[in-house]
Amino acid sequence: MISFSRHKIFILLGDFFIAIFAFGLLYSFGILSYWYSWVVSAVLWVILGFVSQKLQFHSYKRIRYAVVSIFLQTVLTGILFLMIYQFLIPGWKYHYSIIIVLLIILFLELYLYSIVRRFVYRKIPYFYEEPVLDDVEEKGVNPLEDKKKACLNKDVKRIISLIHEMSKKRENVINKIIERKDFFSEDTIFINSSNPEEVLRFKLNSHTHLVIHLCSLNRVRHINTLLSYANYSMPKGGCVVCHCETSALHREKMLRQSPVVINKILYGIDFFWHRVCSKLSLTHGLYFWATGGKSRVLTRVEVLGRMYRAGFDVIHEEVCNGRFYVVATKIKDPIRDDNPSNGLLIRLCRYGKDGKIIGVYKFRTMHSYSEYLQPYVFKQQGLALGGKIFEDYRVSPLGKFLRKMWLDELPMLINWIKGDLKIVGVRPLSSYYFNLYDDELKELRIKTKPGLLPPFYADMPKTFEEIQESERRYLKAYLKEPFLTDWRYFWKVVCNIVLKGKRSQ
Repeated sequence: MISFSRHKIFILLGDFFIAIFAFGLLYSFGILSYWYSWVVSAVLWVILGFVSQKLQFHSYKRIRYAVVSIFLQTVLTGILFLMIYQFLIPGWKYHYSIIIVLLIILFLELYLYSIVRRFVYRKIPYFYEEPVLDDVEEKGVNPLEDKKKACLNKDVKRIISLIHEMSKKRENVINKIIERKDFFSEDTIFINSSNPEEVLRFKLNSHTHLVIHLCSLNRVRHINTLLSYANYSMPKGGCVVCHCETSALHREKMLRQSPVVINKILYGIDFFWHRVCSKLSLTHGLYFWATGGKSRVLTRVEVLGRMYRAGFDVIHEEVCNGRFYVVATKIKDPIRDDNPSNGLLIRLCRYGKDGKIIGVYKFRTMHSYSEYLQPYVFKQQGLALGGKIFEDYRVSPLGKFLRKMWLDELPMLINWIKGDLKIVGVRPLSSYYFNLYDDELKELRIKTKPGLLPPFYADMPKTFEEIQESERRYLKAYLKEPFLTDWRYFWKVVCNIVLKGKRSQ
């Protein structure tokens, strides 16, 4: 068997002869004046290819990644060579022949790659080799202890046990489910379609207690409709099983399918297409026209949030061999009277004066559908000092930056202009957080408008009880002396934030 070092030498020599031939054409055209200039160009070309990892042919797991990588490297290196010739060769002028030379190098390097992959790396399947993702974990996957004690149907227990078993054996769960279909009762439904209408065929079966979706959610165009139909097709207490490749798993998969440096470029392009273009209103239509929604990249938070919106409560979640599996039970009907948003500017429903629900504007700092996941995250993580959820994994990397720089709350000025908020006042709360407060404080809260600067930053309470007491003090004082109370609290808050650098945790 040829050693890897001999592979590398063969590839380097092959690329060197390709570059010698191509740049030799430039010399023959008279574009390069000195004979050594094309030899130096060839050597420099190979060095750049080696440093950029382009020539690490064994690292490409997909042919299309190799083609895109070699193409990008050829374009970028070609631009670099144009700059070098422009500044280092006296009297050098651009000529179309250099484009021809770059195209020759591109096609010959692709041919070299195909030869090496076909005849040297014979153990790698020619079209695709799945990267190993056994060591990749998804942040936040931590089954709730109280859910483990829940009274579950035999088939539900069986599917949870099978997922856990396959995660240890590092095997494909879906293939194993298909093999063991006979182990499940007749009331368990297996659906292998991305069409939500397929679910409704089983709506009349009132005994349905488990629906297993064999098709990945990444391939489903209308996920909310699919989950809602699954809700309609089963009685309360019924369960649904779904799986997908989350964005975190997709990222690791992409990074392991190409050489270092190149994989970052490829992932950047992939992220822009699947995560940015699919969200922006200007490119949203183009994205779904081009993909049909068959190759979506979803975050774990988004998947779980969609499930809670569809009326399910998560009872088990697990990562197995690069796939994310979730089991959820029906607890209520789907939410249908809302309008989920993926945009940067979001409008959150919060309690205002007199208990009126107002729309508070903010820049998005959490993944899509995070608002529906609040009860689940609260049970999992609990509250940290300052009253916020401990290590809230719903916050995106960009969101952390926006929060740190206080940029996420700038759009709340719109609510101040509209008259929904005042300068100083208690935080505008979601219905879930609002219901955590005691009845007396609820009554006090709805007597006044919420504010941009909460009394939290004046007292800096640590526990949830201390937060309630801080707000209670402020509200009672405000109801007696509105102007003076807000005036005192305003300067306390400004002093703590600006001079002392106080922040919520």
